[in-house]
Amino acid sequence: MKKNSVENIIALSNDLRWKIGDDFHDHLAEGIYADASEIVKNTVQTDDKKQQFRLDSKIDNIVTSKIWGFPIMFLILGLILWITIIGANYPSSMLANLFLDNIHPILKGFAANIGMPWWLDGFLIDGVYLAVAWVIAVMLPPMAIFFPLFTLLEDFGYLPRVAFNLDYLFKKSGAHGKQALTMSMGFGCNAAGVVATRIIDSPRERLIAIITNNFSLCNGRWPTQILIASIFIGAVVPSSLSGFASVSAVIGIAILGIFFMFFSSWALSKTILKGEVSTFNLELPPYRPPRFWKTVYTSIIDRTLIVLWRAIIFAAPAGAAIWLISNITIGGESIAALVINSLDGFGFLLGLNGVILLAYIVAIPANEIVIPTILMLTVLVTGISGGEGAGVMFELDSANETANILKAGGWTLLTAINVMLFSLLHNPCSTTIYTIYKETKSLKWTIIASILPLIMGFVVTFLVAQIWRLIF
Repeated sequence: MKKNSVENIIALSNDLRWKIGDDFHDHLAEGIYADASEIVKNTVQTDDKKQQFRLDSKIDNIVTSKIWGFPIMFLILGLILWITIIGANYPSSMLANLFLDNIHPILKGFAANIGMPWWLDGFLIDGVYLAVAWVIAVMLPPMAIFFPLFTLLEDFGYLPRVAFNLDYLFKKSGAHGKQALTMSMGFGCNAAGVVATRIIDSPRERLIAIITNNFSLCNGRWPTQILIASIFIGAVVPSSLSGFASVSAVIGIAILGIFFMFFSSWALSKTILKGEVSTFNLELPPYRPPRFWKTVYTSIIDRTLIVLWRAIIFAAPAGAAIWLISNITIGGESIAALVINSLDGFGFLLGLNGVILLAYIVAIPANEIVIPTILMLTVLVTGISGGEGAGVMFELDSANETANILKAGGWTLLTAINVMLFSLLHNPCSTTIYTIYKETKSLKWTIIASILPLIMGFVVTFLVAQIWRLIF
């Protein structure tokens, strides 16, 4: 260093000391010591850190091993889904009792007392209100349970291990290893899974994750799967095995969804989203106790309520549409009946029927209202007793009564199997479609993400129906 430069630095130091005070050098020394302490903290391993590192390594040797990694992963994720489904039953029943059994009659009585026209009463209360009430009752409890549990796993440090276990499979399918995390989030809500794809840096691989996230069986579709499996799949085996058969069928559908995710990711990476799989350094953070209450609070505010609000916004017009097509008649028949008759032929080819197809059309805003809509439309077109009137969605507490209505509508074992398949393979709900557009800013990719699973659903159900009829 030149002499002039050294003199300048000394002069600047003296000038600063004069301006700041005599303790300038003390502050400078404190800063140096603080930086040194931080460096030592991050690089030097104390006995406590060494012990923690050894413990983390021992756990990782188990949870990321080739033998135990996948069984433990499926066990933990399966346990979370089981807690979500079982735990949501009670608050869902309470909310349904509040909104449907108590508030709905009160609103109907109020409308009658003020002389509200029947059509306005039906449109607002039986249409809009009931759809919103169904969505809140069925959607809120499982999300309020799943998202905090999922985030607690993330805070604990286990989710990066899930990505580590699945990284090889996703790379083979042309996708990013972090898609394992967005796939897992999709089991709670596909819209939340789409938002979670922000952790993927590669635009191409992020698009693959967004387009294929719908193959994760979200909480809005679990009740449909469980109900149909309990009624139809459990009935083909001895009563002692019916519960096991039903659960196995639902788990099989969820695993089939994972297979379709890998297959679609591979197909997209070889065609319209062709490219090299990016590499990334997957950091396995240390295990640490989750911050329970903070996690619960942020999960409910940032994920549950935001997704629920979007679902409500889309559910309200769906309820209005369901009531209108059930009550507006043309030539003596309701619009719903006319559409169902026109769809019956196509539905037969798929092993379904017009009622099911129409229910999935009008229930695009929320998968939660599929079964209530199917029951209402079945009663409408068959004329059997049940329900509270045209356009009034309902659900029954008894599985046997539900089975009687579905069988009166022509349901068979083939119908049940293909409804379970179509529930997995159909277009995303409106909330997810809107989220896809918000994340991609592209109408093209939003349409592809919406149409691709629907096409696959038509193909799969058609093939199953034709093979079934050849065999049986």
